[in-house]
Amino acid sequence: MNHRPLACVILAAGKGSRMKSDLPKVLHKVAGRPMIGHVLATVRELDPDHVVVVVGPGMEDVAAVVHPYPTAVQERQQGTADAVRSAFGLLEGFRGDVVVLYGDTPLVTPDTLRAMIQARRQPSDPAVVVLGMRPDDPGAYGRLILNARGGLEKIVEYLDATEDERRVTLCNAGLMAFDGARMTGLINRIGNSNAKGEFYLTDVVQIARSESMPCAVVEAAPAEVMGVNSREELAEAERVVQRRLRKAAMDNGATLTDPNTVTFSHDTRLGRDVTVAPYVVFGPGVSVADRVEIKSFCHLEQVRIDSGAIIGPYARLRPGAEIGPDVHIGNFVEVKNARIEAGAKVNHLTYIGDARVGAKANVGAGTITCNYDGFNKHRTDIGAGAFIGSNTALVAPVKVGDGAMIAAGSVITRDVEADAMAVARGKQASHAGWAGRFRAVKAEEKARKR
Repeated sequence: MNHRPLACVILAAGKGSRMKSDLPKVLHKVAGRPMIGHVLATVRELDPDHVVVVVGPGMEDVAAVVHPYPTAVQERQQGTADAVRSAFGLLEGFRGDVVVLYGDTPLVTPDTLRAMIQARRQPSDPAVVVLGMRPDDPGAYGRLILNARGGLEKIVEYLDATEDERRVTLCNAGLMAFDGARMTGLINRIGNSNAKGEFYLTDVVQIARSESMPCAVVEAAPAEVMGVNSREELAEAERVVQRRLRKAAMDNGATLTDPNTVTFSHDTRLGRDVTVAPYVVFGPGVSVADRVEIKSFCHLEQVRIDSGAIIGPYARLRPGAEIGPDVHIGNFVEVKNARIEAGAKVNHLTYIGDARVGAKANVGAGTITCNYDGFNKHRTDIGAGAFIGSNTALVAPVKVGDGAMIAAGSVITRDVEADAMAVARGKQASHAGWAGRFRAVKAEEKARKR
């Protein structure tokens, strides 16, 4: 593209009444990130000079999410042209290109926006570029009517279209790119003489053409420009994003044995030769190095996993978990805010929280780090090569030295020195014949009650 200033205006003032939610529509999440966050991430790929987000009154929560980008408030919410006008004060004197997007259209790609900007900068110098699509069912979408030269002549709403115009398959997707020098004058001429009394941005094409200004169209895939106005559409957007994320993971060298059952976050990072079994969920903030195997039914969030580790099945890795190289985390193991160092094994039915497990240590089944005393969290430190017997409770704060061994069933409340054996359990006693006598007494009691 030729160097020319660029601004992006994101319309996010809609209340989203069809969502039936107290949460503003654009803050509903797709792949773990608010829809407005997806739009901002796409916009950042363009490296714009200005970004303005238009919000409604009282939408401080949206303003907080989009910070540090400035927000303009659409006070009366009288249509899309009125929304864009709300941003004029923050774009005063701007004469570059302006792209108008929607905060509830999270699937648009940087390449599509670049195509719109490139079309705006063609020698024909269109005042407006409109993004179009060809859905399988054009339905009630507005139609984009082209002239003999292939330029955009007008946008016709379905109810106002003739039968010939309704047969047109090129539909309005809503996004637009403007020449900033002409945008203010064109949009300020838009009126509200319609049934709803609103100022429609689509009217800008007719106004531009009335002054012989050329307008143009760029096409995008329908899935890319779907707006989200309901919970059903939110679910469909999630499906589209998940398909993209799964494809990207496989294209980058990961194996998903049943892709449709794996759920990614927008920021999941998988290395090469990673294998992910069915029904794995990646929450935000997960980074997985090369040659890691993640077995079925694992849930991971804010976790870093080093190369060669084996995770699961049925493991839960919570925020702050750091899994070192060649570590084994087995079935029904939960790790939170803990570092598991190289070659260590935590294989069965165990909770490791606020802890360090040293290199090549072995933690037996049923072990728990008792990290919470009802008021504060405390840390457990397990040394390299230590062996923790099954069904051990480590009451933090406590340290187990390198190479130490803990007998099964122990409750450890004091530090254990390196290479020591610690046993902390009641002495076993055996009373001959007691069980038989007990059963006989109970049987007699039961018989008397009949």
